[in-house]
Amino acid sequence: MKKITALLLAVCMVAALMAGCSTTGKTTDTTTPTTPSTDTTTPTTPSTDPAPVDPIDVSLKVWSPSEDQNPDLGEWVVTMCNQFNELHPEWNITFEYGVASESDAGKMVPQDIDAAADVFLFGSTKLENLCNSDSLTEWGGKYKDAVTANYPASLVDCLTYDGGLYGVPITTDTYFMYYDKSVFTEEDVKSLDTMLTKGKVAFPLANGYYLAAFYLANGCTFFGADGSNRADGIQVGGAKGTAVTNCLVDLVQNENFIVAEPADAISMMREGNCAAYICGTWQATQTKEILGDNFGVAILPSVMIDGVNCQIRPFTSAKAVGVKSTTAYPEVALNLALYLASYEGQKLHYELRGYVPCELKLTAEVQSDPICLVDSETVTKIAVSRASYTEFSYYWSPAESMGTEIRDGIVTHENAAEKTEAFKVAVNSSGIG
Repeated sequence: MKKITALLLAVCMVAALMAGCSTTGKTTDTTTPTTPSTDTTTPTTPSTDPAPVDPIDVSLKVWSPSEDQNPDLGEWVVTMCNQFNELHPEWNITFEYGVASESDAGKMVPQDIDAAADVFLFGSTKLENLCNSDSLTEWGGKYKDAVTANYPASLVDCLTYDGGLYGVPITTDTYFMYYDKSVFTEEDVKSLDTMLTKGKVAFPLANGYYLAAFYLANGCTFFGADGSNRADGIQVGGAKGTAVTNCLVDLVQNENFIVAEPADAISMMREGNCAAYICGTWQATQTKEILGDNFGVAILPSVMIDGVNCQIRPFTSAKAVGVKSTTAYPEVALNLALYLASYEGQKLHYELRGYVPCELKLTAEVQSDPICLVDSETVTKIAVSRASYTEFSYYWSPAESMGTEIRDGIVTHENAAEKTEAFKVAVNSSGIG
């Protein structure tokens, strides 16, 4: 049975109502719910205990990847929802679970918002699509404060659209470098140029997701410095961009620089034909098995570009928990979303499925795990927030072509400036018309 103060809070609190991403919607009420003032006079009759109050019945639909509902993998989302229910006796919550990956949810929710889950996981790269369809609740007041205070700024930026916050980060999505410690020292892996004098390094240059890291290293920008300025477009041209292209032309001529996707690079490493490669957390286990005691991991190295030592900078995005704009229970849904992405939620996710945490307190506690350490350093020190703008889709095909032409020797020092400018034009155009 609840105490009277908790009841009054539940009754008086108008849910920190938030509507979807449209400018006409409501955002979280930032005011603090009021409670009745206490009468300090001595009562003339004996006080009585408050009458029992029934909890409010709530029905919530929750979507997550199938692995998070698999009993063999610990049923993370089911476990967390049950714990949340126990922590809130003021609500009697009935959960309905559905399966949707983070990527699929970003496409499914806008198709039928009313039939979609109240709470779901999604990838931040789908944010604009979700916001343009008015699918997400905007986080304000104490909910927004909780997110900005407890998660890396680069991830918060990934979940910010037109100044509004639309989710809470649950893990990162970035990349770094795996290496063989019998070939490279911790000092070696700080510099790509040094590494190439000692062993073979694989880099997926023909993939725009990774190619961008070199252009970002030399100050090129993707929708502004923090990825939040659509009007700036993708600036990979001019002197800065050409210098990067010339650098890459030199790199591919080095026999120790291998252009290979992560899946191919790990096979090369297994065969002894590669001593370092670039990837994210998804190949950590296999790489540990291959390298054993020589397993090493580090943030991306620096590289010399036009005589200047530049830090190679990867993109980062977030996997997040969101709340749909039409939920009938916004207060409950928002609190559940926060709980799933909380210290407790991310700790259990890490223990059950190896999800790298991003909640700041927990991140500090798992630094003994080298993957968690390097992921945290990448996100907080060198990574650039990846924008969710639709115009980003113009980038991928020209970037693949540019990387492939550099790999194949079609781009040379003689035509680097011309090719770089053509690249800039292509990535800022839909190619239609």
